[in-house]
Amino acid sequence: MQKKLRLRNREDFSRIYRNGKSFANGQFVVYWSRQHKAEPFRLGVSASKKIGNAVVRNRMRRLVKEIVRHQTDRIAEQLDFIIIVRKPAVGLGIKELEKSMLHVLKRAGLLKQNR
Repeated sequence: MQKKLRLRNREDFSRIYRNGKSFANGQFVVYWSRQHKAEPFRLGVSASKKIGNAVVRNRMRRLVKEIVRHQTDRIAEQLDFIIIVRKPAVGLGIKELEKSMLHVLKRAGLLKQNR
């Protein structure tokens, strides 16, 4: 994932948690907020210690970033969003994770409309 597409600052995370909207399914929670300086979008991934040790958490973060990288052209622009990984996502394969991720993004209205 490109550096310009990453959310890194604690202030950005806090702003999105505090002022943003959220949607969840069994595997992921997504918080998002409109941000005009985000070109085309910025992503943060959160995986708490509840889902496993450092190896598991880092693997889940890498998988989420890879799924988003493949779906970059489908995600709405000028958007900051955070994806929180839930424990049921740990046991799933990449295809199931991608399907679940697209589901939560679609329900949250973060995917571009097909024309």
